[in-house]
Amino acid sequence: MSHLHCILRAQRRLRWGPVASVSWLLLRTHRTHSSSSGAACPSAEGPQEDGAQKDFSSRLATGPTFQHFLRSAAGPQETLSSPDEEDSPPYLTVDELLGRQRKVYLETYGCQMNVNDTEIAWSILQKSGYLRTSNLQEADVILLVTCSIREKAEQTIWNRLHQLKVLKTKRPRSRGPLKIGILGIRSIMRGCDNMCSYCIVPFTRGRERSRPVTSILEEVRKLSEQGLKEVTLLGQNVNSFRDNSEVQFNNAVSTNLSRGFSTNYKTKQGGLRFAHLLDQVSRIDPEMRIRFTSPHPKDFPDEVLQLIHERDNICKQIHLPAQSGSSRVLEAMRRGYSREAYVELIHHIREFIPGVSLSSDFIAGFCGETEEDHLQTVSLLQEVQYNMGFLFSYSMRQKTRAYHRLKDDVPQEVKLRRLEELITVFREEATKANKTFVGHAQLVLVEGLSKRSATDLCGRNDGNLKVIFPDVEMEDVTNSGLRVRAQPGDYVLVMITSASSQTLKGHVLCRTTLKDSSAYC
Repeated sequence: MSHLHCILRAQRRLRWGPVASVSWLLLRTHRTHSSSSGAACPSAEGPQEDGAQKDFSSRLATGPTFQHFLRSAAGPQETLSSPDEEDSPPYLTVDELLGRQRKVYLETYGCQMNVNDTEIAWSILQKSGYLRTSNLQEADVILLVTCSIREKAEQTIWNRLHQLKVLKTKRPRSRGPLKIGILGIRSIMRGCDNMCSYCIVPFTRGRERSRPVTSILEEVRKLSEQGLKEVTLLGQNVNSFRDNSEVQFNNAVSTNLSRGFSTNYKTKQGGLRFAHLLDQVSRIDPEMRIRFTSPHPKDFPDEVLQLIHERDNICKQIHLPAQSGSSRVLEAMRRGYSREAYVELIHHIREFIPGVSLSSDFIAGFCGETEEDHLQTVSLLQEVQYNMGFLFSYSMRQKTRAYHRLKDDVPQEVKLRRLEELITVFREEATKANKTFVGHAQLVLVEGLSKRSATDLCGRNDGNLKVIFPDVEMEDVTNSGLRVRAQPGDYVLVMITSASSQTLKGHVLCRTTLKDSSAYC
């Protein structure tokens, strides 16, 4: 079974009828318009339709993500959204995380790693207020956990979905809709050696280990041949990647840490590092966008930044988890850097990569966090002006260093108040940052129709911001005189006319290629 270690951006959302919302966590695909325009819903007799089965994984990949389940499974909201309202922000609010005692049924296929993935998904759901059930008939949410949809696994999942369709159609309306999803987590590396005091990953995923570079490159080549337009290299500490699969790799020169950063483990020597992998992946297809997540700030040596600056197809977008703006809290978190070192890294990145988009993670209410610590985090948000943010209140996990050595002494109501304050400041500063795009052309990879309007299309710019624009005819710069309408998987240039904390809007200029767009952007 293949272990593809990439995330692929969503091409379009399918309407699954009775099967309803089907998600593929962290896996989304972009195909060229020639291969995507004929996508259709599976029929009730799906298993005997060989053509439909062959394209099953690509169509399955276009459903909502795991976060959509957390948002939508909480039940109907009292206030209906208007067509003019924007999509949900890229972080989860307190209300969206509430499971409200709904029951989830988890079914695992594959190896022990998938069993681990199941337990991680359950820990998230449990913390959010869901209950676990072993009775399929009781379930409000059904999640099938598998590593990939290939060959025998594809047939198994296909058959299981059609069995579950019957369960869904028989469900009483009084119980609300049954949510059915498929989860799969696939990465270029697993585990983490950082041992941050709040984090459970080293205890659930173990120590860091990386896939051989050759196997990753082989899969990316296959994806390119299939017409996929965007790949995100995924790892729990992705830029700590180190391939030691062959003896000669151990003679490779180790890279340096970011200036002012330290580790909680002994310095590692040898191995093919992330800069090598990023270099090789970006050479495979100049028309394929490359992203990576989630990195640690300590592992951004200049050779990685130089690659991002030089290669047009490596997105100028970096996720830089800060977690806190207080050096005292960062020390308690065992993050290996101070606020000053982190801010210096931000300045260094922006000097290396002008116009880079930045995103970050923040935890509100960590052990011992004072009001002054909280205000320092607020001030960091104001100073950096991130384009995107992922903000959460702290929740202590068993097995972690914090569980054994620190006290979860910030009251829950204080955590939530601080979280809301961080969200408010983030929105204000992100709006300011995103308004700098107004009046500039952005290269956008088209995903499909906007969720808010049937007359608009949506896609993502190089910085991973959502861009909305009218679905109209445009010039095709690669075919002089030809007028076209954008399809999922196309690159288009969009002149930005307005911006918010979450979305850019504009009017389309032309259809282009990634290579040709450099003359305009």
